[in-house]
Amino acid sequence: MSWGPPRASIEAECARRGRAEVVAGCRALLRGEEVDHPLVVALGGPAASAYAPGMPPRDDVYWLRVWAARGLLWAYEPQALLELGRATYDEHWRVRELAMKVVARHRVDALLDDAVRLREDPVPRVRAAAERAVATLTTA
Repeated sequence: MSWGPPRASIEAECARRGRAEVVAGCRALLRGEEVDHPLVVALGGPAASAYAPGMPPRDDVYWLRVWAARGLLWAYEPQALLELGRATYDEHWRVRELAMKVVARHRVDALLDDAVRLREDPVPRVRAAAERAVATLTTA
């Protein structure tokens, strides 16, 4: 199978199963719940094969949350607000960074305070994404 950009894969998955179901899967992954493997593959691409059922347990399951947040970047719905807000506190910086990208892209005004807080994050990429989110949310 040929893998294109994540946006194309996520949009194709939305066309196959419906946007609401993709968003529900992203929310579940952000909560640390399991979802069906084809969704994980659509969100994570070739790297997701390491997370297939029956594979040895992994220590880096935070990638599932990274891919879920990336899914929301291209398929956000307001029902994901709670999980997106929690993602701004995730222990792994990639999740926080992507959460800020979602906030900026979809103008999630309810998370402005979180974006302001993350401008002080210890990771430069998170700080930069938070800065962009704040700028987007506070510009007419």
